[in-house]
Amino acid sequence: MFKLIKSLNKKDFFLVFISVLLIVLQVWLDLKLPDYMSEITRLVQSETTTVSDIIIQGFYMLSCAFGSLISAIIVGYLTSKLSATLSYKIRERLFNKVEDFNMEEIKNFKTSSLITRTTNDITNIQMFISMGLQMLIKAPITAIWAILKILNKNLEWSIITAIAVFILILMVIVLMITVLPKFKAVQKLIDNINNIARENLTGIRVIRAFNAEKFQTEKFKSANSELTNVQLFTQKMMSIISPVMYLVMNMLTISIYFIGAYLIENALMADKINLFSDMVVFSSYAMQVIMSFLMLAIIFIMYPRASVSANRINVVLDTTISIKDGKIDTENNIKGEVEFKGVSFKYPDSEEYVIKDVSFKANKGETIAFIGSTGSGKSTLINLIPRFYDATEGEILIDKVNIKDYKLSTLHKKIGYVSQKAVLFKGSVNYNVGYGDDTCKENVKEAIKVAQASEFVEKMSDKYESVISQGGTNISGGQKQRISIARAIAKNPEIYIFDDSFSALDYKTDYLLRKELSKYTKDSTIFIVAQRIGTIMNADKIIVLDNGNVVGMGKHKELLNSCDVYKEIAYSQLSKEELENA
Repeated sequence: MFKLIKSLNKKDFFLVFISVLLIVLQVWLDLKLPDYMSEITRLVQSETTTVSDIIIQGFYMLSCAFGSLISAIIVGYLTSKLSATLSYKIRERLFNKVEDFNMEEIKNFKTSSLITRTTNDITNIQMFISMGLQMLIKAPITAIWAILKILNKNLEWSIITAIAVFILILMVIVLMITVLPKFKAVQKLIDNINNIARENLTGIRVIRAFNAEKFQTEKFKSANSELTNVQLFTQKMMSIISPVMYLVMNMLTISIYFIGAYLIENALMADKINLFSDMVVFSSYAMQVIMSFLMLAIIFIMYPRASVSANRINVVLDTTISIKDGKIDTENNIKGEVEFKGVSFKYPDSEEYVIKDVSFKANKGETIAFIGSTGSGKSTLINLIPRFYDATEGEILIDKVNIKDYKLSTLHKKIGYVSQKAVLFKGSVNYNVGYGDDTCKENVKEAIKVAQASEFVEKMSDKYESVISQGGTNISGGQKQRISIARAIAKNPEIYIFDDSFSALDYKTDYLLRKELSKYTKDSTIFIVAQRIGTIMNADKIIVLDNGNVVGMGKHKELLNSCDVYKEIAYSQLSKEELENA
């Protein structure tokens, strides 16, 4: 928790200081009320008292109450502002941290868990700061001040108050021991609920196609029931506070007055008024002490949940980023040259290498294609270029510089990437194609034309300003893929990476797109992962992968004669005449 509070700046801590001063003032004003009440009690019993004397004391009491109210309002405003500011800064830090994660770190956290940490966990901390900060400062000050006020007033009353305080402390300890483990479980169960709900929404088509609605409903119902039962348990345990508090407060008041009545009855006439006055004052201060310990009890109940949330957030913030940013952010004269030198790769949680000793060089303007059976390592290999992962062994050079030495922003500026699964964001066609790069907006229309997307974009209601829904659910798979390709083209990078990006296109569109693309990107280096022989047969260099090994490298006709794996894939798709005449 304290690590997160460090997110506040000097101005925020100044507000904390002002809040503390106002809370001290509020406590002082609250504790002055019993003194004036005692004075009024004494004045009422005196024969020489006038009405104006009582009115003056009453005015002092009203002034203290009004001053306490104003202080409480200001403190409430300041603490709310502090809690909102802190949650804003934590949310910003958390989002920026996740943005810096690579694929390895993201795999360690479920998407649903990261969403919960960014929303529910931060809300728990905000609520604790907003409410808890006031009580955390006010409770001990009030308790100590009130105890000092009633110290040595009366032994019997003090013993009764001490017993009441002991009962409250015992209740808090029992609740903490019982409830704390459940609070830890609640956040994990919320993660699980979010995960199931997200899985259900993203996979709704498959669920309906296989009539699995009942199965998903039961799955959600089970997780929901588990979460509900745990929360019911915690709420039931916490609901004990209110009845126990009122029982203790009322029993303490009755005990003070009962003992006071006995003492007054047996006291001398001259001491009766003082004893009655002391009883009124002691009763008021005793209530303040009880209320202070009650506030502490509430804090002890709120803190465990906020603490669990803070720890979950700190786990994300303290995660070490495995892919470090380089220092080079300048361009050199070489553009688009890529070289793999003895590159091998295995995933962090695996012992088996996915890529083994791959070496090749791609010169500026060349098209390099990768083909192989499913799981041969094609996508993994090209994902090493933008540093989604770092090579386990060997090195990758771009423009004769190791990619690890580039700043990530500079490296990614050189690359136009089209993923295997088309990803679109909520916004217009222009927004999606020019995404993340204001400098390429002027290229948007041309990029859409090259990507063979003008055909359907021009027919949309608002054309280039037509809204694409989140995930592109209002357009077809082929249309999504073409807009994704247009996004990479609009960037006009040195290097293009197409990770099986043409598979959703029909043969005619595929042919036309590649034809226009070859004209537009003649000065750029292109990497293509494909399943279709027709997509890559005109590449300058085709690399054939099998179980992570390079088993063939060359042009189409060379590989037909020298590589059995390539020949097998080729003949499974096209006839002998088609292949030989390509």
